[in-house]
Amino acid sequence: MQAFLKGASVQATKPQKDKAAAGPSTEKKAKPLPWVEKYRPKCVDEVAFQEEVVAVLKKSLQGADLPNLLFYGPPGTGKTSTILAAARELFGPELYRQRVLELNASDERGIQVVREKVKNFAQLTVAGTRTDGKPCPPFKIIILDEADSMTSAAQAALRRTMEKESRTTRFCLICNYVSRIIEPLTSRCSKFRFKPLANQVQEERLLEICEKENLKYSKEGIAALVQVSEGDLRKAITFLQSAARLNVDKEVTESAVVEIAGRVMKYRNMVDEGYAATQILCQLHESIIAHDLSDKQKSAITEKMAVVDKCLADGADEYLQMLSLCSLIMQQAALNN
Repeated sequence: MQAFLKGASVQATKPQKDKAAAGPSTEKKAKPLPWVEKYRPKCVDEVAFQEEVVAVLKKSLQGADLPNLLFYGPPGTGKTSTILAAARELFGPELYRQRVLELNASDERGIQVVREKVKNFAQLTVAGTRTDGKPCPPFKIIILDEADSMTSAAQAALRRTMEKESRTTRFCLICNYVSRIIEPLTSRCSKFRFKPLANQVQEERLLEICEKENLKYSKEGIAALVQVSEGDLRKAITFLQSAARLNVDKEVTESAVVEIAGRVMKYRNMVDEGYAATQILCQLHESIIAHDLSDKQKSAITEKMAVVDKCLADGADEYLQMLSLCSLIMQQAALNN
């Protein structure tokens, strides 16, 4: 009998030993994040170069009140990051998921989404308090990213919901082109324009990331990142991460940035070598603006560039369009001789 009990006790304790032994190996490892998400601003003060927007939001956060918002401007300037950071400061990490609904309107842009997801979330009552004792506003936030891709019918259906649920819900519309938002919606929102980031601001943020990631870099490499990003910090950080992964030594060089960005370095046989005509057009535009030409000559060339850009978007032959553009540039340049 004692031998039986002894054997049973050994069997009972065996799984515990296995469990204890397996404990360290089953620990969850931190998932690697893209640097764009890893270094996304966590609070409003960390948002770069948008002083007017940050100042208004900070005053709104102090009073725990927020109007309906409309953020517009070029991509990569901090529109989505700003409202997400403001929402985290308003609600704290505990209530953030309950109080914030984020929709990408370019994917879900129909009127049915407004009638179902948006309307149902807006009608929910708010409850709960923050554990840190800070005041929690009595409303929810609905973020509609890329709202300029919403259909006109969906935007029209959103008007009534914004008015009816104004006591419990605030809306934040984010878009690149404010002209594509219908007037009844823009009149119900406080509009803020996000500017392309200045070169110095981008350079400071990129150098900060390089130090945190222990990257080797050259001044030319950082300058190339700033140039190819064209005020888009998200693009600059993405290129920085790609350039760091391209080299074994994690060194960010100008050649690596140029290769990743697809910049055209040689203009001879550029179409035959596979460079995109739109990329050539962008670089030509930069060169024409910086070149010593009269305003009349620059206007004639840039007008032709606009026509070529439209033809390329319509599917015209790249080689013929570039020949047409280059012939006009040569004609205008010959006027200086």
